[in-house]
Amino acid sequence: MKRIILSLAVILAAGFTQISAQSVTSGVKADLNISNFILKDLDHMDSKMKVGASLGGFVKIEFTQNFAIQPELLFHFKSSEIKNNSTRPKTKSDYEYWGMEIPVYAVGQMQLGLGTGYVGIGPYVGLGFSAKSSPGSSDLYKRDVLQRWDFGFGAMLGYEFDFGLQINAGYKIGVINAMDEGSDDAKMLPQMISVGFGYRF
Repeated sequence: MKRIILSLAVILAAGFTQISAQSVTSGVKADLNISNFILKDLDHMDSKMKVGASLGGFVKIEFTQNFAIQPELLFHFKSSEIKNNSTRPKTKSDYEYWGMEIPVYAVGQMQLGLGTGYVGIGPYVGLGFSAKSSPGSSDLYKRDVLQRWDFGFGAMLGYEFDFGLQINAGYKIGVINAMDEGSDDAKMLPQMISVGFGYRF
């Protein structure tokens, strides 16, 4: 995982040294999210989306009028429910996660009406701070039930008014198994849908 992060940083740094940006601006954003896990080889279990939130900032590096790179730093709270259908009665566990994500989007943009429409796609790296299930209170990372690192890909769609206010929506899916214990037998891939607002200064 650390090699993936280092390789991504080297690629981005090399790209930035080869291309001269026309402008660099920054902003803040806040999202509501719903998230769960895509389960594989866990036929007796279901994962239901629940509501969370994220808050952070971004830097927009514009190379042309229609193309930019946008790295972000987001701190998030995510929650989901996992239902075990093999027990009688069926049991449910609520999962809560705190962590951070660093997505880097390649952004295409164009003037639309009173502002700019944009769409972005790119990779992200995530790090979990704590993860707990209820009932129960112990940290699932420390118990080696889940692993802290996440890596995947995301897409975003949005509109920015001329005065800087943004409305956006996004989707992220992880490609690394979130399970630590039992990871050879089954997979849990995180996914998240978000909607929110931002402001570019």
